[in-house]
Amino acid sequence: MPNFAIIGAGAMGSAVAKRLIDHGATVLTCLEGRSEQTIARAKTAGMVPVGRQALAEAELILSIVPPAEAIGVAEFVAQISSGMPAPPPFIDLNAIAPKTMQALAARFDGSRIDVLDGAIIGGPPVPGKSGPAIYISGDSAQRSRLLEDYGLDIRRLDGPLGAASALKMCYAGINKGFIGLGAAMLLAASRSGAAESLKGELAESLPDVDRKLSKSIPDMYPKAYRWVAEMQEIADFLGEDDPAAGIFRGMAEVFSRLADDVKGSRALVRQLEEILYSPETAGAMVMP
Repeated sequence: MPNFAIIGAGAMGSAVAKRLIDHGATVLTCLEGRSEQTIARAKTAGMVPVGRQALAEAELILSIVPPAEAIGVAEFVAQISSGMPAPPPFIDLNAIAPKTMQALAARFDGSRIDVLDGAIIGGPPVPGKSGPAIYISGDSAQRSRLLEDYGLDIRRLDGPLGAASALKMCYAGINKGFIGLGAAMLLAASRSGAAESLKGELAESLPDVDRKLSKSIPDMYPKAYRWVAEMQEIADFLGEDDPAAGIFRGMAEVFSRLADDVKGSRALVRQLEEILYSPETAGAMVMP
């Protein structure tokens, strides 16, 4: 029975852990200083809480945290693994740009640690359903095969370190950028008195877009704060010479504003719900 370590017991990290545990693995995590919600989530998933140093005893260490925390986690893993004759490989599975991945890998220079670049595409694992897809690059020794043996959908990319991160940036730019654009335009319609007409036109001429926004925008509310850094990473990935970088810096501001609203007055949430749903269902669809 292999031991994996997952740093980050959020919605994704705990669900990935449960998938591994359901297939017979043990998953270690460190819960020092974590919130009651995170501790409860880890317990429900069946993760085993251990001290910081004990994480280095796992066969693989996975980082699944918000993008802004990725470098800090790498520094932590480099610290607890230093001096080990055979330290476990480290897989970063966060939504970061390739150059951030390179900076992260540099934290391990001079060590014996194999650093792999990963990207998760799709929602958290759900019992009875396949996915999400987990892309891995820089894995010439196929260190990630053990994850595949324990229930994860691992897809190795024939590319260098950073290729998986590039894939994530492009996919998230399309998927989450679309959600941010939709939210921004719906709010603009609300401010301008065109909300009802816009909703009707979307339902008539772009029904697939209407359905996508009606589901994805409410799903985004509790995650908006994490998408801020992800949009900034996408802008960095595109670079200053690409005019689209400005779009994603703007998207970061959109999600920052929504994240503040979710924690505060929820005025923007109410405006979006009034457009997306009929008066009879709008109140019921607002997330707690």
